[in-house]
Amino acid sequence: MRFALPRPRSLAAQLFAMQAVLIAVLVVGYALFSYVGDRSQAEEAAGDQATAVTLSVADSPSVRESIRTADPSATLQPYALAVMHDTDVDFVTIMDPRGIRWTHPDPDQIGLPFRGHTARALEGHTFTETYTGTLGPSVRAVAPVLDGDRIVGLVSAGIRVEEISQRAQGQLTALLAAAAAALGLGAIGTYVINARLRRHTHGMNASELSHMHDYHQAALHAVREGLLMLDGQYRVALINDGGRELLGVAPKEDVVGRSVAALGLPAPLTGALLASQPRVDEVHLTADRVVVVNTSPVSGGERRGSVVTLRDVTELQSLTGELDSERGFTQALRSQAHEAANRLHTVVSLIELGRSEEAVDFATAELELAQALTDQVVAAVGEPVLAALLLGKTAQANERGVELVVTPDSRLDDGLLPDTLPTRDLVTVLGNLIDNAVDAALGGIGPRVTVTALTDTDAELILRVSDTGPGVDPDHAEAVFQRGFTTKPSGPGGRGLGLALVRQAVDRHGGTLTVTSEEGGGARFEARLPLRAATGNRATANDAMADSGTGGTA
Repeated sequence: MRFALPRPRSLAAQLFAMQAVLIAVLVVGYALFSYVGDRSQAEEAAGDQATAVTLSVADSPSVRESIRTADPSATLQPYALAVMHDTDVDFVTIMDPRGIRWTHPDPDQIGLPFRGHTARALEGHTFTETYTGTLGPSVRAVAPVLDGDRIVGLVSAGIRVEEISQRAQGQLTALLAAAAAALGLGAIGTYVINARLRRHTHGMNASELSHMHDYHQAALHAVREGLLMLDGQYRVALINDGGRELLGVAPKEDVVGRSVAALGLPAPLTGALLASQPRVDEVHLTADRVVVVNTSPVSGGERRGSVVTLRDVTELQSLTGELDSERGFTQALRSQAHEAANRLHTVVSLIELGRSEEAVDFATAELELAQALTDQVVAAVGEPVLAALLLGKTAQANERGVELVVTPDSRLDDGLLPDTLPTRDLVTVLGNLIDNAVDAALGGIGPRVTVTALTDTDAELILRVSDTGPGVDPDHAEAVFQRGFTTKPSGPGGRGLGLALVRQAVDRHGGTLTVTSEEGGGARFEARLPLRAATGNRATANDAMADSGTGGTA
């Protein structure tokens, strides 16, 4: 036989049951405690009431006068019944010093001995006790009747224990009714709160919430894209590993609860994160990365925060730049091929015309011109990657009708750059500066771009690019390096990113980047990158050679 196991209750139901049981236990415990206390108080009150009635009867002059008569019961019995009715006690018994009753609620008990203790009363004291008499267990008081100094009788008044219990039960009933009302109100309040909790948890129980939290944490660490959650005050509520890496936050740095403005991010990126409107596929720069930012507010009426996704496009941007360069090289090669075909046809035609010497002179002049350009660039810049970049950019510029010239004072030997200054960053800096200068020089008279690459005595690499364009407004000297700033129409791939990438690369290596105006018009961009690492490496190598005895005069 198969038994169906009960499904786990929701978290709201478990909380409701726990709170209901807790309220019930508290109410029942308080009721029992109150019942015991009320019972004790009721017995004490009954003793006080019996004592008061007993003393009142014992001190009554009419009682002493009736005791002196030949038949005390004739007058004391009606008197005792009247006192019982007026004082709400169960019995008033008046007896002689021997304990023989003169009065009793049951007339048949008159003349019989009193059931109880009378020794202390015969000594002149009033006392109370709980004793089982003819009417059952009762709380009674016994007092002597004095006639001068002589005890002429005894008086006992009492209340049955059953009556005391009924009084306590009446109080307990009222207490239980109040407790039930409190329990009902607590249950209703608990139900309302738990119903709201169920709406917030979408009816999921504790195990389901625990599983969802585990999946949530696993997903956050598995996603390589950056994820950043901000609360309504633009403070970091959550950040995953990808977000820390893209924003440059240390893995162990606690940024949860901190404002976005306190993360030390670039101003444009901080502004995008603090924006109240959604942002879609915006490109921003961090210290060493190019990221695409998307922001979306959290729905739910009032502002609850926003979710930010970060996607690293540094490699994609680099590949896009390389693709653009390849396209330019392809166009330049196509143009060069066209020019080479024209020159070849010219040489062939000269030979066919029998002018062999003119054909050789023409071909030799073309070869010398190309070789002279290559020799000039290679002699000035020995670094192979930068030399290849300058040759390619020269061909591109010539294709676009701009003359690119490497100044005679340029000097950058091969092997001078340290490992901490990769050629890839130099290509980013110099390539974007040249592209920007060529774009600026187009359309002018005698467009020209001048490039200088050298090292100075301060162990700095200087990359200087000048153009004959319209120049840069001094008011925009800093704005030109911000992402998105441009004075040219936007193209398919967007504008205003090249100089921002240059600034990013220069700042990453602790260099400086400035722009000034040339005397004859145009702009001059100058990047200075420190080479201290290379100097330190050379000094360390020289020290090692001297210590080993292989060094000498350099």
